Amino acid sequence: MYAVIETGGKQYRVSPGATLRVEKLAGEPGSDVTFDKVLAVVSDAGEVSTGGSAKVSAKIDRHDRDEKVIVFKFKRKKQYKRTIGHRQHYTQVTVTGIDA
Repeated sequence: MYAVIETGGKQYRVSPGATLRVEKLAGEPGSDVTFDKVLAVVSDAGEVSTGGSAKVSAKIDRHDRDEKVIVFKFKRKKQYKRTIGHRQHYTQVTVTGIDA
C-alpha cells in the first residue's frame, strides 16, 4: 500500500516505514505529524482511490539544513560577478501509517 501526499508545494509517494525529506515542518523531533492533503491511495490489490478523507501519519526524526547551493551571477565585459550561497531547511520524517 502506498499514498501520494502533498506538502510544501511538492508531491511525494510514501509507504509505511518510508523515510523522506520534506520542507521544514513545525514540531519537535520525536513528535507525530499528520498529512491531511492525500491525493491518492493505492492498496496492495491495486485498487486506486482518491484521497478524500485519507490521512498519512508520520514521526519527525530531525530538522536539518541541506547542502549549500552556489548561485553565481556573471556578465561578461562588465566586471560584474556575484556569488551567493543558500542552504535550505528540511525536516526528515518516517511514515508510520496510512489511514484510508
